[in-house]
Amino acid sequence: MDNGITTKNYKKLVLQAAASGVSFCVLDTLNHEVKQLEHFPFIKTAPIDDELWRLFMKFPEMRLRYDEIIVLHDNAFNTAVPTALFDEAYPGSYLQYSTRVFEADVYAWDALGSYDITNVYVPLMNINNYLIDRLGAFEYKNTNSILIEKLLDASANAVEKQVFVHIQPGHFEIVITHGQKLLLFNSFEYASPEDFLYYLLFTMEQLALNPETVSVWLLGNISAESTLYALAYTYIRNLALYDASALAAKWQLTPEEALTNFILLNA
Repeated sequence: MDNGITTKNYKKLVLQAAASGVSFCVLDTLNHEVKQLEHFPFIKTAPIDDELWRLFMKFPEMRLRYDEIIVLHDNAFNTAVPTALFDEAYPGSYLQYSTRVFEADVYAWDALGSYDITNVYVPLMNINNYLIDRLGAFEYKNTNSILIEKLLDASANAVEKQVFVHIQPGHFEIVITHGQKLLLFNSFEYASPEDFLYYLLFTMEQLALNPETVSVWLLGNISAESTLYALAYTYIRNLALYDASALAAKWQLTPEEALTNFILLNA
């Protein structure tokens, strides 16, 4: 891709791909503006290649040229490893205790800034291969690399331990920090609000975090009017939505849009 000044168009495509669908945004990097923000669910029974073809047919923006393209693999097939303990020759060995791995799996890893953490993961290669054919070269990462790094950044001035919960339909991630140290990362699937509450309270109990005192911040696909929020608020005293106003101001969006698309916009 030619990024010379004469051909630069100041457009960036960020595409977040999961087995259940794709979200993407087109960013104007010169004016710090989101030109387009879309969510495209897949039909569950359809082959992923067919659904990706529908995506490209529905959105002409997927066929334009961009200065930069980032693909985010949205799955829980990942684990955070202290960089000092990470050996590139054996990436699968770090995942075998937290997810099911196969001989044919391809592994990738992201270095998390200055935090001495390497996030090892299994990218969705069927999606990767399709997108390479259609988009050409791009950078790819695991969504949870963005989530962990940005929440560690956000915890810089916090003296106490903090619990961050990133919620999506059917699953959520918990990131627990102390200062800028990662104490825990985990992902859970849930089918009901009661499932969500159980896993959240159980995780807090394992780290001896008191629901009466610890701060819990919710972000992602969540609002103060949701059932998940109401149920969690019954048991957790210091519960609140994460303040995404700075991210919203950066990209000229509403705080609600920034909260929902926290990972996409931070990529």
